[in-house]
Amino acid sequence: MAVANVASNATTDVLLPGSENEAVEAFGDGADVVVVGGGTIVIPDLTARRMRPARAILLKNAGLSGITRDGSRITVGATTSVEELLDLGDPIGACAANVADVEIRSAATVGGNLCAGEGLDAPRGDLQGAFIAVGAIVRSAGEGGVSEDALEDFLPNRRNRLVLSVSYDEPVAGAFAPLDRPHTHDYTALAVSGAKAADGSTRLAATGTGTHGVRLPSAEAGGADAALDDVSPHDDALASAWYRTKVLPVLVRRVLTDLEGAS
Repeated sequence: MAVANVASNATTDVLLPGSENEAVEAFGDGADVVVVGGGTIVIPDLTARRMRPARAILLKNAGLSGITRDGSRITVGATTSVEELLDLGDPIGACAANVADVEIRSAATVGGNLCAGEGLDAPRGDLQGAFIAVGAIVRSAGEGGVSEDALEDFLPNRRNRLVLSVSYDEPVAGAFAPLDRPHTHDYTALAVSGAKAADGSTRLAATGTGTHGVRLPSAEAGGADAALDDVSPHDDALASAWYRTKVLPVLVRRVLTDLEGAS
């Protein structure tokens, strides 16, 4: 869910908070702590001793799971599994369905996915783009207490925050377009999400173009080719920066076409 300022310690204290308040207190300012939601990312790193924090916080009993609706407003708890998102409207549902496989989706949590950084060889955080596209607000804790921030503002500082929930207004239309390459073995090398709000405005976002998901305001204003003004693609094991620059406008165009068709 979040990892901040992790040092190399001989032992790790394991904490099991029983409520949101206890989880916030245990997290503190996020120094030298690892948060375990579903464990699909951090458990391999802990096992391989790539991280050895002073404290590990297990959130399974903290009461942070579930999806609630208040009119058009949807709130998703941090420990809600990715699999539970499949019934939500696009781009959230379609993006969640594209994450790994059912075993991973059933264990992985929304908060963990939003806080994920790049892996050793591939991007992570598939849901970041979809939630940015719907204008999601993240409720999180850390230094300074509990705050609410737009997801695109939260992501650069996610390592020092504990996600509690994420909320958004359900769009009137949504679309999701991933780069589909079989050899990537269920990693998402590049994807674009889009959503049209009730006021007719459109938001676009991408994952796989940097260290975290980003909004594409230039594409929102100027069309698919302008998307390249908002990203800094890179090489990794899944695709080259050159290939990503060629494919990104294609995916943006596909999403815009789908949104237009759904209107």
